[in-house]
Amino acid sequence: MADRSLAWALSTVMKILFHHRIASRDGQSVHMDELIAALQRQGHDTIVVGPARIASERFGCEAGMVGRLKRWLPRWTYELLEVGYNLVAWRRLAQAVREHRPDAIYERYNLFLLCGPAVARRAGLPFLLEVNAPLCEERARHSGLSLHAFAHFCEGWVWRAADRVLPVTQVLGAEVAARGVPPDRIAVIPNGVNRHRFAAVVDGEAAKRKLGLEGRLVLGFTGFVRAWHGLEDIVAVLGELGDGDNAHLLVVGDGPARASLERRAEALGLRHRLTVTGVIDRDAVTDHIAAFDIALQPAVTAYASPLKLFEYMALGRAILAPDTPNIREVLTDRQDALLFDPDQPKALTDAIRTLCADPALRRQIAEQASATIERRAFTWDRNADRIVQMIQHPPAGQMPPAALRTQP
Repeated sequence: MADRSLAWALSTVMKILFHHRIASRDGQSVHMDELIAALQRQGHDTIVVGPARIASERFGCEAGMVGRLKRWLPRWTYELLEVGYNLVAWRRLAQAVREHRPDAIYERYNLFLLCGPAVARRAGLPFLLEVNAPLCEERARHSGLSLHAFAHFCEGWVWRAADRVLPVTQVLGAEVAARGVPPDRIAVIPNGVNRHRFAAVVDGEAAKRKLGLEGRLVLGFTGFVRAWHGLEDIVAVLGELGDGDNAHLLVVGDGPARASLERRAEALGLRHRLTVTGVIDRDAVTDHIAAFDIALQPAVTAYASPLKLFEYMALGRAILAPDTPNIREVLTDRQDALLFDPDQPKALTDAIRTLCADPALRRQIAEQASATIERRAFTWDRNADRIVQMIQHPPAGQMPPAALRTQP
Protein backbone atom coordinates (compact mmCIF):
# COMPACT_ATOMS: atom_id res chain seq x y z
CA MET A 1 0.00 0.00 0.00
CA ALA A 2 2.84 2.41 0.90
CA ASP A 3 4.61 1.75 -2.40
CA ARG A 4 1.38 2.33 -4.34
CA SER A 5 0.76 5.59 -2.51
CA LEU A 6 4.30 6.77 -3.26
CA ALA A 7 3.96 5.86 -6.93
CA TRP A 8 0.68 7.81 -7.09
CA ALA A 9 2.31 10.81 -5.44
CA LEU A 10 5.27 10.83 -7.80
CA SER A 11 3.00 10.66 -10.82
CA THR A 12 0.85 13.58 -9.68
CA VAL A 13 0.88 16.65 -11.89
CA MET A 14 1.88 19.61 -9.77
CA LYS A 15 0.72 23.18 -10.20
CA ILE A 16 3.58 25.53 -9.27
CA LEU A 17 3.31 29.29 -9.01
CA PHE A 18 6.68 30.74 -10.07
CA HIS A 19 7.25 34.21 -8.61
CA HIS A 20 10.05 36.58 -9.61
CA ARG A 21 11.04 40.23 -9.95
CA ILE A 22 13.36 39.88 -12.96
CA ALA A 23 13.09 42.84 -15.32
CA SER A 24 15.87 42.14 -17.84
CA ARG A 25 16.72 39.39 -20.32
CA ASP A 26 20.08 38.08 -19.11
CA GLY A 27 21.61 35.15 -17.24
CA GLN A 28 19.02 35.24 -14.46
CA SER A 29 16.19 35.01 -17.00
CA VAL A 30 17.96 32.03 -18.63
CA HIS A 31 17.88 30.23 -15.27
CA MET A 32 14.20 31.00 -14.83
CA ASP A 33 13.22 30.04 -18.40
CA GLU A 34 15.15 26.77 -18.34
CA LEU A 35 13.74 25.65 -14.99
CA ILE A 36 10.17 26.46 -16.06
CA ALA A 37 10.69 24.61 -19.35
CA ALA A 38 12.02 21.57 -17.46
CA LEU A 39 8.98 21.54 -15.15
CA GLN A 40 6.69 21.76 -18.16
CA ARG A 41 8.50 18.91 -19.94
CA GLN A 42 7.67 16.77 -16.92
CA GLY A 43 4.01 17.64 -17.32
CA HIS A 44 3.68 20.09 -14.45
CA ASP A 45 1.69 23.32 -14.74
CA THR A 46 3.59 26.55 -14.07
CA ILE A 47 2.00 29.92 -13.46
CA VAL A 48 4.52 32.75 -13.75
CA VAL A 49 3.91 35.89 -11.68
CA GLY A 50 6.27 38.82 -12.14
CA PRO A 51 7.03 41.80 -14.38
CA ALA A 52 5.27 41.00 -17.65
CA ARG A 53 7.59 43.11 -19.79
CA ILE A 54 10.41 40.57 -19.64
CA ALA A 55 8.57 38.12 -21.89
CA SER A 56 8.76 40.50 -24.86
CA GLU A 57 12.30 41.81 -24.32
CA ARG A 58 15.23 40.93 -26.58
CA PHE A 59 17.95 38.86 -24.91
CA GLY A 60 20.69 41.10 -23.56
CA CYS A 61 18.58 44.22 -23.18
CA GLU A 62 18.68 46.32 -20.03
CA ALA A 63 15.78 46.52 -17.61
CA GLY A 64 13.74 49.17 -19.46
CA MET A 65 12.12 51.72 -17.18
CA VAL A 66 13.48 49.90 -14.14
CA GLY A 67 17.02 50.47 -15.39
CA ARG A 68 16.33 54.12 -16.09
CA LEU A 69 14.82 54.69 -12.64
CA LYS A 70 17.85 53.06 -11.07
CA ARG A 71 20.13 55.50 -12.90
CA TRP A 72 18.02 58.63 -12.41
CA LEU A 73 16.77 58.36 -8.83
CA PRO A 74 18.76 58.80 -5.62
CA ARG A 75 19.71 55.36 -4.36
CA TRP A 76 17.56 55.53 -1.23
CA THR A 77 14.52 56.55 -3.29
CA TYR A 78 14.93 53.62 -5.66
CA GLU A 79 15.31 51.22 -2.71
CA LEU A 80 12.07 52.53 -1.15
CA LEU A 81 10.35 51.91 -4.50
CA GLU A 82 11.61 48.32 -4.34
CA VAL A 83 10.03 47.95 -0.91
CA GLY A 84 6.82 49.51 -2.20
CA TYR A 85 6.72 47.00 -5.05
CA ASN A 86 5.58 44.45 -2.47
CA LEU A 87 2.10 45.99 -2.61
CA VAL A 88 1.93 45.20 -6.34
CA ALA A 89 3.49 41.77 -5.90
CA TRP A 90 1.15 40.87 -3.03
CA ARG A 91 -1.89 41.68 -5.13
CA ARG A 92 -0.60 39.68 -8.10
CA LEU A 93 0.38 36.71 -5.97
CA ALA A 94 -2.86 36.60 -4.01
CA GLN A 95 -4.90 36.83 -7.19
CA ALA A 96 -2.88 34.05 -8.83
CA VAL A 97 -3.36 31.82 -5.79
CA ARG A 98 -7.12 32.39 -5.86
CA GLU A 99 -7.41 31.78 -9.59
CA HIS A 100 -5.07 28.82 -10.01
CA ARG A 101 -5.02 27.12 -6.59
CA PRO A 102 -1.36 26.06 -6.91
CA ASP A 103 0.35 23.35 -4.91
CA ALA A 104 3.32 25.54 -4.02
CA ILE A 105 4.95 28.92 -4.54
CA TYR A 106 8.49 28.88 -5.93
CA GLU A 107 10.30 32.22 -5.84
CA ARG A 108 13.58 33.52 -7.19
CA TYR A 109 15.00 35.58 -4.34
CA ASN A 110 15.40 39.31 -4.88
CA LEU A 111 16.35 41.95 -2.35
CA PHE A 112 13.41 43.69 -0.64
CA LEU A 113 10.91 41.18 -2.11
CA LEU A 114 9.08 40.18 1.07
CA CYS A 115 5.48 39.24 0.31
CA GLY A 116 5.99 35.65 -0.90
CA PRO A 117 6.22 33.88 2.48
CA ALA A 118 3.21 35.78 3.84
CA VAL A 119 1.00 34.94 0.85
CA ALA A 120 2.11 31.29 0.97
CA ARG A 121 1.48 30.98 4.69
CA ARG A 122 -1.96 32.57 4.41
CA ALA A 123 -2.88 30.11 1.65
CA GLY A 124 -1.37 27.11 3.44
CA LEU A 125 1.16 26.51 0.64
CA PRO A 126 4.80 25.43 0.72
CA PHE A 127 7.17 28.30 -0.10
CA LEU A 128 10.45 27.42 -1.85
CA LEU A 129 13.06 30.16 -2.26
CA GLU A 130 15.81 29.90 -4.87
CA VAL A 131 18.87 31.92 -3.79
CA ASN A 132 21.55 32.73 -6.36
CA ALA A 133 23.48 35.33 -4.39
CA PRO A 134 23.58 37.14 -1.03
CA LEU A 135 22.19 40.22 -2.72
CA CYS A 136 22.58 42.55 0.25
CA GLU A 137 26.34 41.95 0.28
CA GLU A 138 26.58 41.92 -3.52
CA ARG A 139 24.75 45.19 -4.08
CA ALA A 140 26.55 46.93 -1.24
CA ARG A 141 29.88 45.97 -2.80
CA HIS A 142 29.15 46.64 -6.47
CA SER A 143 26.55 49.41 -6.65
CA GLY A 144 26.04 50.58 -3.09
CA LEU A 145 23.10 50.33 -0.67
CA SER A 146 21.60 53.26 1.21
CA LEU A 147 19.23 51.17 3.35
CA HIS A 148 21.92 48.63 4.19
CA ALA A 149 20.77 47.66 7.68
CA PHE A 150 17.17 47.28 6.55
CA ALA A 151 18.25 45.27 3.49
CA HIS A 152 20.29 42.95 5.71
CA PHE A 153 17.28 42.44 7.97
CA CYS A 154 14.96 41.76 5.00
CA GLU A 155 17.33 39.24 3.48
CA GLY A 156 17.67 37.22 6.68
CA TRP A 157 13.93 37.39 7.38
CA VAL A 158 12.83 36.05 4.00
CA TRP A 159 15.46 33.29 4.06
CA ARG A 160 14.28 32.15 7.48
CA ALA A 161 10.61 32.42 6.49
CA ALA A 162 10.95 29.98 3.56
CA ASP A 163 10.00 26.34 3.96
CA ARG A 164 12.94 25.43 1.74
CA VAL A 165 15.91 27.57 0.74
CA LEU A 166 17.65 26.44 -2.44
CA PRO A 167 21.12 28.03 -2.77
CA VAL A 168 23.09 27.27 -5.93
CA THR A 169 26.34 26.30 -4.16
CA GLN A 170 27.43 24.83 -0.84
CA VAL A 171 29.44 28.02 -0.25
CA LEU A 172 26.24 30.05 -0.52
CA GLY A 173 24.39 27.43 1.54
CA ALA A 174 26.82 28.06 4.39
CA GLU A 175 25.98 31.78 4.24
CA VAL A 176 22.27 30.95 4.36
CA ALA A 177 22.80 28.67 7.36
CA ALA A 178 24.81 31.38 9.12
CA ARG A 179 21.74 33.62 8.94
CA GLY A 180 19.74 31.18 11.03
CA VAL A 181 18.13 28.84 8.48
CA PRO A 182 18.08 25.26 9.83
CA PRO A 183 20.22 22.84 7.76
CA ASP A 184 17.27 20.53 7.10
CA ARG A 185 15.54 23.38 5.23
CA ILE A 186 18.53 24.05 2.95
CA ALA A 187 18.98 22.07 -0.27
CA VAL A 188 21.82 23.00 -2.64
CA ILE A 189 20.72 22.90 -6.28
CA PRO A 190 23.48 24.00 -8.67
CA ASN A 191 22.76 25.42 -12.09
CA GLY A 192 22.52 22.98 -14.95
CA VAL A 193 22.23 22.56 -18.67
CA ASN A 194 19.36 21.95 -21.04
CA ARG A 195 20.30 18.67 -22.70
CA HIS A 196 17.63 19.30 -25.34
CA ARG A 197 19.32 22.55 -26.37
CA PHE A 198 22.90 21.31 -26.05
CA ALA A 199 22.44 17.76 -27.32
CA ALA A 200 23.57 18.36 -30.92
CA VAL A 201 27.25 17.70 -31.62
CA VAL A 202 28.65 20.54 -33.71
CA ASP A 203 31.91 20.04 -35.60
CA GLY A 204 34.48 22.37 -34.08
CA GLU A 205 36.34 23.08 -37.32
CA ALA A 206 33.09 23.84 -39.13
CA ALA A 207 32.15 26.23 -36.30
CA LYS A 208 35.52 27.99 -36.64
CA ARG A 209 35.12 28.36 -40.40
CA LYS A 210 31.70 29.91 -39.92
CA LEU A 211 33.25 32.50 -37.59
CA GLY A 212 36.29 33.17 -39.77
CA LEU A 213 38.62 31.52 -37.24
CA GLU A 214 39.78 28.53 -39.24
CA GLY A 215 43.22 27.32 -38.16
CA ARG A 216 43.17 29.31 -34.92
CA LEU A 217 43.54 27.93 -31.41
CA VAL A 218 40.41 29.49 -29.92
CA LEU A 219 40.17 30.54 -26.29
CA GLY A 220 36.48 31.22 -25.71
CA PHE A 221 34.25 32.94 -23.18
CA THR A 222 30.47 33.35 -23.10
CA GLY A 223 28.42 35.81 -21.09
CA PHE A 224 28.03 39.45 -20.18
CA VAL A 225 31.44 41.11 -20.23
CA ARG A 226 32.25 42.74 -16.90
CA ALA A 227 35.55 43.97 -15.50
CA TRP A 228 35.77 41.30 -12.82
CA HIS A 229 35.63 38.49 -15.42
CA GLY A 230 39.37 38.98 -15.99
CA LEU A 231 39.29 38.98 -19.79
CA GLU A 232 41.88 41.75 -20.01
CA ASP A 233 44.26 39.32 -18.30
CA ILE A 234 43.58 36.82 -21.08
CA VAL A 235 44.49 39.42 -23.70
CA ALA A 236 47.76 40.05 -21.87
CA VAL A 237 48.48 36.30 -21.88
CA LEU A 238 47.95 36.21 -25.65
CA GLY A 239 50.70 38.79 -25.93
CA GLU A 240 53.03 36.64 -23.81
CA LEU A 241 52.29 33.56 -25.93
CA GLY A 242 53.35 35.31 -29.12
CA ASP A 243 52.20 34.17 -32.53
CA GLY A 244 53.47 30.60 -32.29
CA ASP A 245 50.24 29.06 -31.02
CA ASN A 246 48.06 31.22 -33.26
CA ALA A 247 45.82 31.67 -30.22
CA HIS A 248 42.69 33.82 -30.57
CA LEU A 249 40.24 35.08 -27.95
CA LEU A 250 36.57 34.72 -28.89
CA VAL A 251 34.15 36.52 -26.56
CA VAL A 252 30.54 35.50 -27.15
CA GLY A 253 28.51 38.28 -25.62
CA ASP A 254 28.63 41.94 -24.75
CA GLY A 255 28.70 44.13 -21.69
CA PRO A 256 30.02 47.23 -19.95
CA ALA A 257 33.67 46.06 -20.04
CA ARG A 258 33.73 45.38 -23.79
CA ALA A 259 35.16 48.78 -24.74
CA SER A 260 38.02 48.59 -22.22
CA LEU A 261 38.79 45.03 -23.35
CA GLU A 262 39.04 46.15 -26.98
CA ARG A 263 41.18 49.14 -26.01
CA ARG A 264 43.51 46.84 -24.08
CA ALA A 265 43.90 44.57 -27.10
CA GLU A 266 44.50 47.59 -29.34
CA ALA A 267 47.17 48.97 -27.01
CA LEU A 268 49.00 45.64 -27.02
CA GLY A 269 48.82 45.31 -30.81
CA LEU A 270 46.53 42.30 -30.45
CA ARG A 271 43.22 43.61 -31.79
CA HIS A 272 43.45 41.12 -34.68
CA ARG A 273 43.49 38.29 -32.13
CA LEU A 274 40.27 39.32 -30.39
CA THR A 275 36.71 38.77 -31.62
CA VAL A 276 33.72 40.04 -29.64
CA THR A 277 30.43 38.88 -31.14
CA GLY A 278 28.06 41.13 -29.24
CA VAL A 279 24.80 39.69 -27.93
CA ILE A 280 23.67 36.61 -29.84
CA ASP A 281 20.48 34.60 -29.72
CA ARG A 282 20.43 31.78 -27.17
CA ASP A 283 19.86 29.27 -29.98
CA ALA A 284 23.20 30.29 -31.55
CA VAL A 285 25.28 29.74 -28.41
CA THR A 286 25.96 26.08 -29.19
CA ASP A 287 27.53 26.87 -32.57
CA HIS A 288 29.86 29.42 -30.97
CA ILE A 289 30.98 27.30 -28.00
CA ALA A 290 31.73 24.47 -30.45
CA ALA A 291 34.50 26.67 -31.89
CA PHE A 292 36.29 26.82 -28.51
CA ASP A 293 39.46 24.78 -28.02
CA ILE A 294 39.74 26.11 -24.48
CA ALA A 295 36.64 27.33 -22.60
CA LEU A 296 37.43 30.10 -20.14
CA GLN A 297 36.15 30.97 -16.68
CA PRO A 298 39.00 33.37 -15.81
CA ALA A 299 37.47 34.57 -12.55
CA VAL A 300 34.44 33.70 -10.44
CA THR A 301 32.39 35.14 -7.60
CA ALA A 302 33.02 33.02 -4.51
CA TYR A 303 29.41 31.85 -4.07
CA ALA A 304 28.33 31.57 -7.74
CA SER A 305 27.34 28.60 -9.88
CA PRO A 306 28.30 29.87 -13.35
CA LEU A 307 25.84 28.87 -16.06
CA LYS A 308 28.58 28.89 -18.69
CA LEU A 309 30.49 26.08 -16.99
CA PHE A 310 27.67 23.60 -17.47
CA GLU A 311 27.26 24.60 -21.10
CA TYR A 312 31.01 24.19 -21.67
CA MET A 313 30.83 20.75 -20.05
CA ALA A 314 27.82 19.61 -22.04
CA LEU A 315 29.54 20.46 -25.32
CA GLY A 316 32.77 18.74 -24.29
CA ARG A 317 35.14 21.71 -24.13
CA ALA A 318 38.47 21.81 -22.28
CA ILE A 319 37.69 24.08 -19.33
CA LEU A 320 40.06 26.45 -17.56
CA ALA A 321 38.77 27.82 -14.25
CA PRO A 322 39.94 29.12 -10.84
CA ASP A 323 40.63 26.60 -8.10
CA THR A 324 38.01 27.91 -5.66
CA PRO A 325 35.63 26.02 -3.34
CA ASN A 326 32.49 26.70 -5.41
CA ILE A 327 34.20 25.56 -8.62
CA ARG A 328 35.47 22.41 -6.89
CA GLU A 329 31.86 21.55 -6.06
CA VAL A 330 31.46 20.88 -9.80
CA LEU A 331 34.89 20.29 -11.36
CA THR A 332 38.03 18.30 -10.48
CA ASP A 333 41.50 19.47 -11.45
CA ARG A 334 43.05 17.61 -14.39
CA GLN A 335 40.02 15.39 -14.68
CA ASP A 336 37.24 17.50 -16.16
CA ALA A 337 38.99 20.89 -15.99
CA LEU A 338 42.36 22.50 -15.50
CA LEU A 339 42.13 24.60 -12.35
CA PHE A 340 44.58 27.35 -11.46
CA ASP A 341 45.30 29.15 -8.19
CA PRO A 342 43.76 32.64 -8.57
CA ASP A 343 46.05 33.98 -5.84
CA GLN A 344 49.24 33.16 -7.76
CA PRO A 345 50.12 35.90 -10.29
CA LYS A 346 51.44 33.59 -13.02
CA ALA A 347 49.08 30.66 -12.49
CA LEU A 348 46.59 31.73 -15.18
CA THR A 349 49.34 32.24 -17.74
CA ASP A 350 50.94 28.89 -16.93
CA ALA A 351 47.60 27.09 -17.15
CA ILE A 352 46.83 28.60 -20.55
CA ARG A 353 50.32 27.69 -21.78
CA THR A 354 49.79 24.12 -20.58
CA LEU A 355 46.49 23.67 -22.40
CA CYS A 356 47.68 25.40 -25.56
CA ALA A 357 50.70 23.10 -25.77
CA ASP A 358 48.94 19.82 -24.93
CA PRO A 359 46.09 18.78 -27.28
CA ALA A 360 45.92 15.35 -25.62
CA LEU A 361 45.20 16.97 -22.24
CA ARG A 362 42.56 19.17 -23.88
CA ARG A 363 40.83 16.11 -25.33
CA GLN A 364 40.97 14.22 -22.02
CA ILE A 365 39.51 17.12 -20.03
CA ALA A 366 36.83 17.75 -22.65
CA GLU A 367 35.69 14.11 -22.68
CA GLN A 368 35.56 13.93 -18.89
CA ALA A 369 33.69 17.24 -18.66
CA SER A 370 30.92 15.87 -20.86
CA ALA A 371 30.84 12.65 -18.84
CA THR A 372 30.53 14.60 -15.59
CA ILE A 373 27.30 16.22 -16.79
CA GLU A 374 25.78 12.77 -17.25
CA ARG A 375 27.31 11.16 -14.17
CA ARG A 376 26.24 13.91 -11.77
CA ALA A 377 23.03 14.87 -13.60
CA PHE A 378 23.82 18.58 -13.85
CA THR A 379 20.66 19.23 -15.86
CA TRP A 380 17.59 21.43 -15.52
CA ASP A 381 15.41 18.32 -15.78
CA ARG A 382 17.09 16.84 -12.72
CA ASN A 383 16.74 20.15 -10.86
CA ALA A 384 13.03 20.25 -11.69
CA ASP A 385 12.65 16.69 -10.43
CA ARG A 386 14.31 17.54 -7.11
CA ILE A 387 12.09 20.59 -6.64
CA VAL A 388 8.92 18.61 -7.29
CA GLN A 389 10.01 15.93 -4.83
CA MET A 390 10.56 18.60 -2.16
CA ILE A 391 7.05 19.91 -2.74
CA GLN A 392 5.58 16.42 -2.59
CA HIS A 393 7.58 15.40 0.48
CA PRO A 394 7.88 18.40 2.81
CA PRO A 395 9.93 18.22 6.04
CA ALA A 396 8.24 16.64 9.02
CA GLY A 397 5.58 18.86 10.53
CA GLN A 398 4.90 20.83 7.36
CA MET A 399 1.58 20.59 5.54
CA PRO A 400 1.80 18.65 2.26
CA PRO A 401 0.59 20.39 -0.93
CA ALA A 402 -3.12 20.39 -1.62
CA ALA A 403 -2.89 17.78 -4.39
CA LEU A 404 -1.41 15.24 -1.95
CA ARG A 405 -3.71 15.77 1.04
CA THR A 406 -6.31 13.32 -0.20
CA GLN A 407 -6.18 10.53 -2.73
CA PRO A 408 -8.75 10.37 -5.54
